[in-house]
Amino acid sequence: MAEILKRLVSTESLRSLQEKLDFWLKEYNTNSCDQNLNHCLELIEQVAKVQGQLFGILTTAAQEGGHYGGVEIIKSRLLPWLEASFTAASMGTPVDSKVPSLQDSFDKEKQKDTAARDLQQLDSELNSTRKQLNQVQDDLAETEKTLEETRKRSAISLLAAEEEINQLKKQLKSLQAQEEARRRSTDHTRLEQRSSEKRSDGAGVVADYEKQLRTLKDEIAVLSAEKSVLQGRSARSPSPSPAPRSRSASPCTAIAKVRSPSPNRSKLSSVARKAALLSRFSDAYSQARLDAQCLLRRCIDKAETVQRIIYIATVEAFHVAKMAFRHFKIRVRKSLTPSFAGSDNFEDTVSDYIVCHLDLYDAQSSVNDVIRAMNVNPKISFPPEVDFCLLNDFIQEICCIAFAMQTLEPPLDIAFGADGEIFNDSKYRRSYDSDFTAPLVFYHVWPALMENDCVIMKGEAVTKRGAFWNSVRPVSRCRSRSLSPVCPRSRVGVSMMSRSRSPSPIRCGLPRF
Repeated sequence: MAEILKRLVSTESLRSLQEKLDFWLKEYNTNSCDQNLNHCLELIEQVAKVQGQLFGILTTAAQEGGHYGGVEIIKSRLLPWLEASFTAASMGTPVDSKVPSLQDSFDKEKQKDTAARDLQQLDSELNSTRKQLNQVQDDLAETEKTLEETRKRSAISLLAAEEEINQLKKQLKSLQAQEEARRRSTDHTRLEQRSSEKRSDGAGVVADYEKQLRTLKDEIAVLSAEKSVLQGRSARSPSPSPAPRSRSASPCTAIAKVRSPSPNRSKLSSVARKAALLSRFSDAYSQARLDAQCLLRRCIDKAETVQRIIYIATVEAFHVAKMAFRHFKIRVRKSLTPSFAGSDNFEDTVSDYIVCHLDLYDAQSSVNDVIRAMNVNPKISFPPEVDFCLLNDFIQEICCIAFAMQTLEPPLDIAFGADGEIFNDSKYRRSYDSDFTAPLVFYHVWPALMENDCVIMKGEAVTKRGAFWNSVRPVSRCRSRSLSPVCPRSRVGVSMMSRSRSPSPIRCGLPRF
């Protein structure tokens, strides 16, 4: 086919045909009829040759396309044109310009194919959109079911927490009643012992008095006998007798002093103080923590950040209070060593002194240490205009509770918690917005209270599935504002425990157990 096309181009038949048409147009009016007919027949013969070559090229191109190659093109373009041409020729009328050409037929067929393809594409897009809509509807229904299940689980968890709180309150009341009854029996026993001791001491004093009275009577009798002898000598001898020898002091006539008993100190037992501290710790969780959250939510919109700040403040308060208790105990030991050194109950004396003088604890200094530690904690990220001094009252209450818990035997402490640890059902309760199927702790809300290795009060934690892989937390290494002002730590020295003890600068308000 390529060779035939090359020969057609090389012969330049169409170009010579145009030249002949131009020449015939110029000579048409001067030529005779025969000459014009000869020119027309020559052009027809030349056009027929060109058409023959083109039809040969059409046949060759169709054969190259295979058995059914070019069928649609021939049917859509060639046959309608031939039909219109032969119909016009048979009727003796010229070919109408309105008869569609081969290119017009091809364009129409192409437009039809394009419209069909567009229609198919629209149908496929419509089907995919319907599938997506169905999927969204299914996801929405599943989400509604999940939300309903979560709401039910949260309600059950809330009811369980309330029931547990009620049980703890009942246990606390029973313990307080038992302790009150035991204290009353103990006080009654002590009163009886003291009355018996007083009676025995009175009997001893009376015996001492009678013994001393007998001794005095004996001395009086001896002195009377000596006096009568001396009077007899003076009657027999007129000379003045020498002055009688002064008698030495009589035996000890001083009455032994009986040491008055020390005044009774209002001191509760360890069980009662423990129950009171557990009640204060529970109130801090149920009331003081919520008040602190309300203060922070005025400046911070994210509830997770608020809960993290409160948990970190609680942990730091316990740490600072324990360190302050160690230093305070060392100072008390140094102060009481000169008076009670070598006694068997020296440690009990130190403990009793600390329990009776909890008001000497400088809670405000510990609050400043906690705020300083929170300012450099890398886990807290919040706007720079927020100041941790908003939590001053909450931190002071936790510090006082933690300091008083160190005076118990054994002392109470909070459990160590780390983000990402395995959730322990014996230590923590899941918060209402947790994923109850997640095995890891996302973050802690409240620490668990421990006695040695036993949990005596559960904490609260948030668990979420996939939270550590789907989220990247920003880490703030330092605060963009200056640190909170910190008052200098007032040192509770030996002078506070001496005879003239000055009052503590800040009283934490703890009851003196």
